[in-house]
Amino acid sequence: MGWMVGVDVGGTFTDFHALDQRTGVSHRHKTPSTPSDPAEAILSGLTELCRRHAINPTSITRLAHGTTVATNALIQRKGSDVAVVTTGGFRDLLEIGRQTRPKMFDLKADHPPPLAPRHLRFEVAERVGGDGQVVAPLSEAEIARVVTEVAASGVEACAICFLFSFLAPAHEQRMAAALAAALPNLAISMSSAVQPEFREYERFSTTVLNAYLQPLISRYMRTLGRQMAAAAPHARLGINQSSGGLMSVERAAEMPIRTALSGPAAGAVGAVHVARQAGTGDVITLDMGGTSADVALIGDYQTGLSFNRDVAGFPVRLPSVDINTVGAGGGAIAWFDRDGLLKVGPQSAGADPGPACYGRGGTAPTVSDANLILGRLSPSLLGGEMTLDEGRARAAMASLADRLGFSVERTAHGMLAIVVANMVRAIRTISIERGHDPRDFALMAFGGAGALHAADVARALDMGRVIIPPAPGILCAQGLVVSDLKEDFVAAARMLLAAPAMDALTAAADGLRAAAEAWFSAAAVAPERRRVQLALALRYRRQNFELPIDANAPDDPAQIAPLETLLARFYADHDRTYGFHTTEDPVEVVNIRLTAIGTADTPPPAAGDGTGAAPTGERAVWFTAEEATVAPLYQRADLAPGVDFVGPAIIDQTDATTVVHPGDRVTVDAAGNLLIEVST
Repeated sequence: MGWMVGVDVGGTFTDFHALDQRTGVSHRHKTPSTPSDPAEAILSGLTELCRRHAINPTSITRLAHGTTVATNALIQRKGSDVAVVTTGGFRDLLEIGRQTRPKMFDLKADHPPPLAPRHLRFEVAERVGGDGQVVAPLSEAEIARVVTEVAASGVEACAICFLFSFLAPAHEQRMAAALAAALPNLAISMSSAVQPEFREYERFSTTVLNAYLQPLISRYMRTLGRQMAAAAPHARLGINQSSGGLMSVERAAEMPIRTALSGPAAGAVGAVHVARQAGTGDVITLDMGGTSADVALIGDYQTGLSFNRDVAGFPVRLPSVDINTVGAGGGAIAWFDRDGLLKVGPQSAGADPGPACYGRGGTAPTVSDANLILGRLSPSLLGGEMTLDEGRARAAMASLADRLGFSVERTAHGMLAIVVANMVRAIRTISIERGHDPRDFALMAFGGAGALHAADVARALDMGRVIIPPAPGILCAQGLVVSDLKEDFVAAARMLLAAPAMDALTAAADGLRAAAEAWFSAAAVAPERRRVQLALALRYRRQNFELPIDANAPDDPAQIAPLETLLARFYADHDRTYGFHTTEDPVEVVNIRLTAIGTADTPPPAAGDGTGAAPTGERAVWFTAEEATVAPLYQRADLAPGVDFVGPAIIDQTDATTVVHPGDRVTVDAAGNLLIEVST
């Protein structure tokens, strides 16, 4: 038992959350990110966290890290030169793709070029059929020829993508073994290991992305591991996955594509943790940081999972928390489009130079500048360590105001209305467009800027309740602390969902369960902390897309549910997703998936020490574009459980600022969450 530390690297700040497993006491810290070397901010921030709160680094037992290194490498094209070895006749599959346009109404927009250019894509004379039987064997001569060609190319990484290898991986395994023997420094990714499911284009793309990232992420993980070993010698380092669970550094280096949405996934996990404490199972999250805003839907304390995502324009088929992202952060820049309309984002001032009010050289007007001008954002951040310059913010906003013919305050208010509209559209996408009424959910706002805009977003969606966690600015880091260990296992199981298939499905589940048990043992997960979740990908026969359906038996989560239960669950989910279902058409299984979970050991939070609800001051705040209202200022640390008051108010804390509009009622629950009832 010791300290657990979560570290979330964002575009503007690197956040820390430290939790003492023995007492439940927690500490938080923020430090500016260092985009050129994320590890620099991690190490300096960890050192400062330990110094401020008298934490002995040797008492840190686990350090969980949410990383953006993989995402940034894909966006900036800073991965490694990668070769592709594929079945004869499929060399150009990565360019042919699905023949869909990236932008429906832009006839000139094109997909990004493949990460592996054509001269680095090598064909092999081999073939496995759709039934898993070998149609054309892979000869030793073919293997030797391809090894020679890959060696001559001088690449750092190689993706092996054979047709139907998810049914019969032997050819890929032989090719990988030969390449590894001849080129020991070559990073190798096999599609049968990275993404063993059908749909060859998505499988090939995911595997190539993984290989492209392997050298870079491996170096980063090795370097970070050495530095962490020196800074916290007893800490076990875990890396967050896009699906919302931790994996080892070694696994992250092997499967870096799993970290593509690492940070936002941690926020969703933290949101589930806070939702349980607040006793609210249905929540829509709004994670607004310095660069972007991420929204997700949580139903009955469960985050949705997506299996088809685009990352930097490339399709990725791996489980990830279902998050919709828009370029609406505190650093989002206001600009005029060619049509003369004012837009906000997705361009961001980031951490360097940052918004104009940071005084670091930024001159473009941003959302943070607008909040400062309107009195919503306090001029002193991070507990007084960072002072904002309202004069610079007004100077940046003046150019927009002059062009619009508005006052600076009205212009700033209009900017916030635009950024709120962008976030509302994102929430509609993950709620209304998928059969959910946002009015049935509470809005949980976090991130450095989420609580500034929560009430405006809730009003626009007619949502009546807002939840602000105790530490909204670092909830992603807190999510890393409470994250479970997780590993996904999948097997192809193409068959009709009928009585004759149940034995085959049970056998497939047994095989996955055996693999999970081996993983539990290797990861040293105690038996009482082991948990598995089964899911089937189901669709009506001849449909093109499948739905993930819970397959756990109601009375025994380790077994597959009866046929009637599986069909009933599929009908209900199909009806919710598409608005209809039929019991007449046959239902088809695409694959079976097992998620192995090693549950985290997290104590209940320590009791708060708030003293009441006495304001510490007041200032003029522009809640409307017409006039300012004098609002009392509160310190979040002073608000004890049970406190109840009506806005207007501004609630300050080290990591965030909460805006309470006139008429909104604030209650502090037993866990320290702010529960805001939005007035109509």
